[in-house]
Amino acid sequence: MGEPKMCQIICKAKIDDKQAKELKEKIEDEYRVNMILDNLPLVVPLARQDRGATVYQAGYHVGVKGQYAGNNDKKSFIHNHLAFLVKYHKDETTDLSRIVGFEVKPFSINHQFEGPWNDKNTRLITCDPHASKLLVNSDTPQEVEAGKEIIFTYDVGFEESDIKWASRWDTYLLMIDDQIHWFSIVNSLMIVLFLSGMVAMIMLRTLYRDISRYNQLETEEETQEETGWKLVHGDVFRPPANSDLLCVCVGTGVQFFGMLLVTMIFAVLGFLSPSNRGGLMTAMLLTWVLMGLFAGYASSRLYKMLKGSEWKSITLRTAFLFPGIAFGIFFVLNALIWGEKSSGAVPFTTMFALVLLWFGISVPLVFVGSYLGFKQPAIEAPVKTNKIPRQVPEQAWYMNPAFTILIGGILPFGAVFIELFFILTSIWLHQFYYIFGFLFLVFIILIVTCAEITIVLCYFQLCSEDYLWWWRSFLTSGSSAIYLFLYAGFYFFTKLQITKVVSGMLYFGYMLLASFAFCVLTGTIGFYACFCFTRLIYSSVKID
Repeated sequence: MGEPKMCQIICKAKIDDKQAKELKEKIEDEYRVNMILDNLPLVVPLARQDRGATVYQAGYHVGVKGQYAGNNDKKSFIHNHLAFLVKYHKDETTDLSRIVGFEVKPFSINHQFEGPWNDKNTRLITCDPHASKLLVNSDTPQEVEAGKEIIFTYDVGFEESDIKWASRWDTYLLMIDDQIHWFSIVNSLMIVLFLSGMVAMIMLRTLYRDISRYNQLETEEETQEETGWKLVHGDVFRPPANSDLLCVCVGTGVQFFGMLLVTMIFAVLGFLSPSNRGGLMTAMLLTWVLMGLFAGYASSRLYKMLKGSEWKSITLRTAFLFPGIAFGIFFVLNALIWGEKSSGAVPFTTMFALVLLWFGISVPLVFVGSYLGFKQPAIEAPVKTNKIPRQVPEQAWYMNPAFTILIGGILPFGAVFIELFFILTSIWLHQFYYIFGFLFLVFIILIVTCAEITIVLCYFQLCSEDYLWWWRSFLTSGSSAIYLFLYAGFYFFTKLQITKVVSGMLYFGYMLLASFAFCVLTGTIGFYACFCFTRLIYSSVKID
């Protein structure tokens, strides 16, 4: 610490054909080398012309492509000299120093030496600490060629800095585009206001008028001609087809909702710092496992209302359906990475730990939740269900289920898609994502949008005497996941330069999993909004 070094020789390496080919591939694909010093990632400072500010790129590139003057052939040059700069902050009281910055400037230099090669004591002509000959440019770069020798060297410089230890992460998290986030929030709020206006209009004007009209003591003739949503009161709480699957989906959605809410609250309060690598993922997995309790409770309460009696089977399905699919996709993708001999593969022990968490904690908690939920009295429907189901009349083209479901997903997706860009960038382009305050706002906007669009479309559906709202309310807001996946595809082709098949499969595999989770989450929000809405309106009309 505090000892500057110049032109330190690490080694001399002779590269063979295979190594030369691999290095050229890595340079072509713009691979970066990452290092850590005192838990700080290594960065390369880059000046931005348009802002007059310095931005930091995590890690330095293995090398660069370029050509010699007067020659058009592209060659690969390796960065074989690193000039490190360690910034430190001196504590006035104790006279100790703490590291607050770790920067590097990489150079490519074709090193020459005089006399025989004597490992680290060799005198280099190109970079000599004794003659104070420092490296400041890459004018004579080191080409990557089979059979050539490459000498690797480094400098270390120390610089005192005013940055305090507590705020040393700020440069990494420097927010360049906060206007975009505010624009995103304003854009989403516009959608929410528009929808809230519609919901308020339906609730106050239309419903109030309907309810007061229905509740007036009508003459006998008027009673014969009931219209609109009151007509289907005898069928509106009839259990839907595949009601078991609906209960499982809703239970899983509640589990997701709890996980995201708890994780985000912790992140907003600053418990999940980006310096704690993998902290966010660990927090999400642990909260997911603990939220199994609520998943079991929600699915069994709904199941009992829909006249289900086999609570153990519904519990098993809630405990295994989504985690089973997720684990299956994850396992296949991991096998692909493993096949590529990548260090990014999840080790077998971690896989085993995940299975233990799932079977040892999550499944028992789902059972406890289910047991508690099933012991509760069943949720009573506000109106009685008729013995014989009504015929659903012919619907207008714009009330077709497929059409309304697809339309319903556009607005929730529209509310989050700008923030989605930043999330995708942080996951796939290795940038830090830490603006959880914005994310929390967007999450709340997403909840409101999903609830409101579902209520609006559910009301129109009931008015046209179609009482099959259960699945439709779930799928209306859940269909936003289709747009999420399509956007992920658009992002893949416009922003990522991925050419390898396995990398593409990884991307789409994980995005499919994320879209599936998003579908279950938004679907559950929409379903509960609609469920409360129908209970509210049918409990406020008198029915003979």
